[in-house]
Amino acid sequence: MFYYIFYQKLIHIFSPFNVVHYITFRAIMASVTALFFSLWFANRFIPYLRRLQIKDEFKGYEPKSHKQKAGTPTIGGIIIWSGFFVSSFLWVRLDNLIAWILLVGVFLFVMIGFLDDYLKIKRGKNNGLKAKTKIILQIASAFLISYLIFVAESYLSDCSGCLYIPFVKNGVFDIGYVYIAFATFVIVGASNAVNLTDGLDGLATGPSLTTIMPLIIFAYLSGNAIFSHYLHIPHIQGVGEVSILLAALSGSLLGFLWYNCYPAEVFMGDTGSLALGAFLGMVAVAIKEEIVLAIAGGIFVLETMSVILQVASYKTTGERLFRMAPIHHHFELKGWPESKIIVRFWIISLFLALVSLTALKLR
Repeated sequence: MFYYIFYQKLIHIFSPFNVVHYITFRAIMASVTALFFSLWFANRFIPYLRRLQIKDEFKGYEPKSHKQKAGTPTIGGIIIWSGFFVSSFLWVRLDNLIAWILLVGVFLFVMIGFLDDYLKIKRGKNNGLKAKTKIILQIASAFLISYLIFVAESYLSDCSGCLYIPFVKNGVFDIGYVYIAFATFVIVGASNAVNLTDGLDGLATGPSLTTIMPLIIFAYLSGNAIFSHYLHIPHIQGVGEVSILLAALSGSLLGFLWYNCYPAEVFMGDTGSLALGAFLGMVAVAIKEEIVLAIAGGIFVLETMSVILQVASYKTTGERLFRMAPIHHHFELKGWPESKIIVRFWIISLFLALVSLTALKLR
């Protein structure tokens, strides 16, 4: 919105408004706007959740120490997405097709997560959407967004069905319409991976922020024809605006983390985590950096693999590889303080984010 007000309508009155034309300026402002809006909104929304007794309950499959968390307000994902949408509509160019597809996509996943949280609160006993229903809704939404991105980028890029492999010379493979299925898998996988990680105070928020950082850089560079050609990364017209969406999300997450850090005053719930992972997956698909996402979001991959391995081991051998899965619960049962687990996972996430940036040149 501000792009049209200041750059297109008022620039002839005050020439310094030209700064609004630059993606970097709008990305910074989007982050700041989302940060302050989420802080302001959370300060009012959390007491409202307490009054309505919209709170988390002990699920029974977590360490017993989590009983003390029962009663903490949940559905805090509304805080994240309120800041994100307000800031995005203010600072992103609203004539950008990819941005609109991603906004629609994240809204669909927010609705899935909200419905799940709402049913849990209404029914109690952690009885939300059935697992089959939830995964079907996720797959349907992811498939729709993957298809829309595929069609849109057939006009905006040289190869909308290409899979780009970093660290490999000439690592570009045109898989055609199969890419839609692959993209659907990436989005659904990322959605559930972040959801599994969201088990300790701020554990999902921190790695999400570190994962966003390299994605912002890749999105900005992919939207620039000169930089993308020099770095041998895919050039997609207009995708630089995605960096503004990512910046808005980072600001909103920081505001939410203010209240979600240990000990948490609010939980994001599935309203936050399902859509957060899905959005990261959608961005990775839009900028053709799915493998970079897997590296930068390595903590999410680790958490997911720990669950898969735990289930596979128990069903085949009758023995558990970990004391409890996801793996952060394993460390809890080993006696690690919750705050230590969180910070150490954050440190690993930051390291992986830096590693992922090497893919800019190692191609």
